[in-house]
Order: sequence, then structure tokens, then C-alpha cells
Amino acid sequence: MQLFRRISLEDFGLFKIKGIPFKVHPSWWLILILFSLSSQGQYAREFGEQLPTWQSWCVGILTSSLLFFSVLLCELGRYFMAFSEGVEVNYIKLFLLSGLAKIDDQCSNPISNFRIAISGPLLSFCIAIICFSFIYILSDLDTMTFYLFRQIGRINLILGFFNLLPILPLNGGVIVKSLVWYFTNDQRKGHISANKIGRYLSFFALFIGGLIIFTSGGFNGVLLIVMSWFGLTSYKSQEQTIALQDTLSKVFIKDVAKRNFRVLDENKSLRLLSELNISSSEDKYSSEWVLLSNSGRWVGYITDENLKEIPAKYWDNYSMASYKKPLEDLPSIIDNKPIWHAVLKLEKIKEGRLLVINSAGLPSGTIDKADLGEEALKKLGIILPKTFIDLARKSNSYPLGISLPKIVYGMINSGLIQKSELDKLTK
Repeated sequence: MQLFRRISLEDFGLFKIKGIPFKVHPSWWLILILFSLSSQGQYAREFGEQLPTWQSWCVGILTSSLLFFSVLLCELGRYFMAFSEGVEVNYIKLFLLSGLAKIDDQCSNPISNFRIAISGPLLSFCIAIICFSFIYILSDLDTMTFYLFRQIGRINLILGFFNLLPILPLNGGVIVKSLVWYFTNDQRKGHISANKIGRYLSFFALFIGGLIIFTSGGFNGVLLIVMSWFGLTSYKSQEQTIALQDTLSKVFIKDVAKRNFRVLDENKSLRLLSELNISSSEDKYSSEWVLLSNSGRWVGYITDENLKEIPAKYWDNYSMASYKKPLEDLPSIIDNKPIWHAVLKLEKIKEGRLLVINSAGLPSGTIDKADLGEEALKKLGIILPKTFIDLARKSNSYPLGISLPKIVYGMINSGLIQKSELDKLTK
């Protein structure tokens, strides 16, 4: 899962089915080139001078194209299985020797998760069986057609076993996650177990791939290196996701809130308010709120809008009490809730921050996207300078573009956030 916005090559859109886009990740072009080179070399060695070079290249490219088509069929199978399970699919992206189906992040139960994950590899094995059966039944095939179907059958066997590797987000990783989730009734344990297994397997593939390259060279070693790179990259991304989910569900609002407000006596004149210079058109999200009190009681809040309507020479004649607004008008949140509550609530308001209320019903601080992003990044071991945090606060955005709402919605869709908790938030 992409957690940060970053500059990257654009995915190439193929087509849409019922509005669901099918995309190709740039890494696919590398795989197609490698497979074309490998296939061309195999055909050239197999047929020698009987097959001109240009024909061996054509057959090699055809083989790679059929590889592409095979992966596409497997992802279509996953799509229709997800559809039958009542799971929403946002997009499907072909990546390396597999595909990544954005199935509204996760399914809410392990059985559906398992069925969707296993459908892809099973379809690969079915294609392989069909190809080998075709060769066996039609024994009078010409040599070129025989080798082509044999190659496609082998490729689909490789695809099936590759996608069964226990590396998230490959199907095998999802299967491991689903099985652990089913037997332990703990989705997080399944996610963590599958991610750790994928890491160890990736290191093993890296070692074997390097050994093959240094001893005999060849395509297989390169392929293992590419697979291990994919596995380790995926492990890091999944690890970040798990860490962010823990942060969002286990860190409380009171632990993150900052005191970004001033407190004034409501009986003071408007001139005192003018001296604070609390807002400007360029700094509306980072300017402090001004709360009003009277004899130790919270009585409301005030903005500097009235200063624009009243001539400066009359500011001493009016008290802030005459222009106060109810404190309840400010968007607020209770401080004993996990911070995912604040993430969702900030998505629904335009003010850019929330007033934090303690257990006694009194204001204790404020919280905004910059505060939440700073805390999340700290959990990932990233400490940002104050300048970065201030810039994020001024633009009402998360630092480094970290997508906390996306993580929260994924937790909701996967059942990590219970519907009962969500219902309480919307009340």
C-alpha cells in the first residue's frame, strides 16, 4: 500500500469492466523484456538454424504477450470471485508476475479473503493443465506449436506457484494471513505473521538468486533477485501499514493534542483582541482560537470578524462578551478516544482543527492534521523539523502527504474498526 505521495512513473490504463480500471505497473515492461529475451534464446537454442533470428524474436515476443494475457486472466478471475463475494473492487493493477487487486483494502472475514486469494493461482493451474492436455491430445501438432503451448503451460505453472508464495500482497501472503486469521480469530496476527514469513522468504530468494548469478549466471538468478526486491519492498510497506494501524487505534487524542488556543476574560475590550493578531487570509488554519472565560467558567469563543466592522477608535467601548459565540459551535472531540476518530472527523469539517474536550467536559487542547501526521511519522521513526509541520498546518494537510484517512478506511473495510465504534462517532 502507498502511504506517501511520491513521484513515480504513471500506470498505464488498459480498459474498464463495469467502471473498474485495469492498469499496468511500469515494472511489467521490465518483465516482458526479460521474458522476451529468455524465450527468444530458448527458441533459438531449440531450433538452431531452422528458425531465423527474426522468427525467434517474434515467437519470443508472442510468448511474453501470452504471459501477459495469462496474468490478466488470473486477475479477472479474482475480480469475478470478489464480485461474487459482494466485495467492492476499486481497481486492478498488473505488477511483476502478478496483479494487485484493490479490493476496498481488505475483506471483513477470513473465508472470503481466502476464496478471493486462491482463485488467481487456481486459474493459472487450470490454464497450464489445458495447455498440457492440448499437447497430449493433439499429438500431430507441428514442432513450433508444440513448444509454444508447452512454454505457456510452464509459464502458468510458474505463475501459479509464484502467486502462492507467502509474500504480501501476493495471493500466497493473503492465504497465509487468512488461515492464521481464521484459526486465531485475530486479523492483525494474520497480517503480521504473513508479513514476517514474506520477509524471511525474500531474504532467502535474494541469497539463492545471488548464488545462481555468481556461479552460473542466467535468467533464473535475475528473476529471483527481482522477486526478492519486490518481497522486501512489500514487507517494508506492510510493516508501515501495521505500525500506522497500531498508532491510529492505540494512541489517544489526549496524548497528541496541542494547546493551540488563547483564553481571555470576556469582560475585556475588543482592543485586547486586536492586539493578538489571531488570523489572516494566508494563515487561517494555523491561527489560534480565542476562548472566553468568566470567573473561571468557559463561556464561549470569539473571532476578529467584528474588528473589521467596528472603527478602531471604538474598540475600547465594547467588551468581547457582546460578540462571543457559543463554545458548542466549534467542532470538538473527546480526548479519551483513539486518534482515528479525529482523522475521520477532520475529513468532515472545514475548520481544519478540533477542540479537544476532557472527561470533565472542559477544553484541554486542539488537534489538527499536522498534529496527527507528526505523531504517525514519529511511530515510523521519522522526525520532521518544525518548519515542515508548520507548513502542513497552514495548508491543512498531513505532513509529507501521509494518507491517514486511507489507512483508517482500510481498517473499517477490513473489520479492524468495529461498526459499533463507527456508529458512535457518527451520532
